[in-house]
Amino acid sequence: MSQIGTLADPLDILGRLLAFDGKQNPYPLYEEMRAHGPLADLDGAHFFVTGYTECARALREPDLLSTDAAVQDLRLPGWREHSSWRWLTKNMLFSNDPDHERLRRFFGTAFSARSVAGLRPMVERLADDAVEHVAGLGADGAVVDLVPEFSYRFATSVIGELLGIPPERQPGLRGIIGDITTALDPIGDLRQLEPGDAAMDRLAEYFYELVARRRADPGPDLTSSFIRARDESDDITDEDLVANLMLLLVAAAEAPQDLLSNTVRLAIEHPEHAARLRADQGTAPGFVDETLRYDPAVQALNRVAARDLEFFGATVRAGVPVTLLIAAGNRDPRRFADPGRFDPARTDNQPLTLSAGAHYCLGAALARMSAETVVPKLLRRLPGLALAEPPTFRDQLVQRGHDRLPVTTG
Repeated sequence: MSQIGTLADPLDILGRLLAFDGKQNPYPLYEEMRAHGPLADLDGAHFFVTGYTECARALREPDLLSTDAAVQDLRLPGWREHSSWRWLTKNMLFSNDPDHERLRRFFGTAFSARSVAGLRPMVERLADDAVEHVAGLGADGAVVDLVPEFSYRFATSVIGELLGIPPERQPGLRGIIGDITTALDPIGDLRQLEPGDAAMDRLAEYFYELVARRRADPGPDLTSSFIRARDESDDITDEDLVANLMLLLVAAAEAPQDLLSNTVRLAIEHPEHAARLRADQGTAPGFVDETLRYDPAVQALNRVAARDLEFFGATVRAGVPVTLLIAAGNRDPRRFADPGRFDPARTDNQPLTLSAGAHYCLGAALARMSAETVVPKLLRRLPGLALAEPPTFRDQLVQRGHDRLPVTTG
C-alpha cells in the first residue's frame, strides 16, 4: 500500500516477489496481493489466486491444467531446446490425463498408506542416524548447518534407500537437485534454464545407469520393483521410468528437506511449542501440519485454463495462466483465525501445501511420517539447540527453503 492508501499494482507486487529480498520474506507481499481480493485479475491475461477456498477449488478443477508439453508450447516458446523442461514434462507432476492417470496408477501403489506404514522401522533407524550425526558434529560447540547435515541428509537417506541409491552417492546429488528446482521459478530469459538443464542431464544419466544395473541385478528397492513391473507390461516406457524416478528423488529430497528445516527453525523460535513436542510425540502431527500451513516449502503452483470457464465470478479464457499462491491461501483470514500466528494446536488445519485432487502429493504420507519422527528425536536429543545466526533462504520463490540454518547444539 502507498502512503495515500491506494492498492499496489499486481505486476509491481509480482516484481518485488521475484526479487531476492521478496523471496526472503514473501508474506507481506502476499497480503498486498490479497488486497485485490482472493482472485487478482490482470486484465484477463493472468490471474493470481490468494484465497484458500479459491486455491482449493482450483487444485481440483480438471479444466485448469498442469504445465505439460502442450501448455509449455503456448507459454514458453523455445522450451524444447532445454532438457530441464523436456524431462519435467515427462513426469506425472507436469502431466495431464490420460498420461497423468497412467503414470500415477503405475507408481502410486508404492506410496499407499499400507506401504508407507511398513516403512516406519527404516524411517526410525535413519532418523536416529541423522540425529546422532548432528550431535557428533556439534559436540564441541561447533556451529552446524542443519540444511546439509540434517534436513537434506535425512530426507535423501529415506528416498535414497527406497530407490536403491547407495549412501555414498547421496551427498553429491544435493547440488544437482537444487539446480533442477531453479527451473520451476518464473524466468525472463531461457538462458536461466541452463543450470537446470545441466543438472537434469547428469541426473538422467545416473538413473539410466541405475536402471541398467538393477535390471541386471535386482534388489529389494523400489527401482527394481518398478523395472519388473515395467518389463511385465506396456504401461510405461524406460523414458517414463527414468523421468519419474528423477521426480521421486527430487520431490522427496527438496520439499521434505525444506519442511524439516522449517519445522526445526519454528521449534527453536517457539520454545513453548517445542517443549510440548519434545514431551509428547502425539503433538507432532499438529506441529507438522502447522509448519506446512505457516511456512510451506511449495509457495506457488501454476495452472492454465483448458477452456473458457467461470471461476468465482471471473471469466478465465482458454490458455490464460492462473497462479495459485498456495502460501497466501494458507494464511487466508477467511479460513484461519489469526493466520499470521504459528499455532500447532489449531483444529481442522488443512494446509494446501501438499496439493489436492488428482495431483495430491504422492509422497505426502511418507513426508509427514518422516518429519513427525525425526524432529522430536532431534529436540529430545539436543534440548539446547539454538540458532547460531539468522538463517537465510535460497533465491527461489516457487520451491522456497533455507539456504543455511546454522545452529549450536547446546
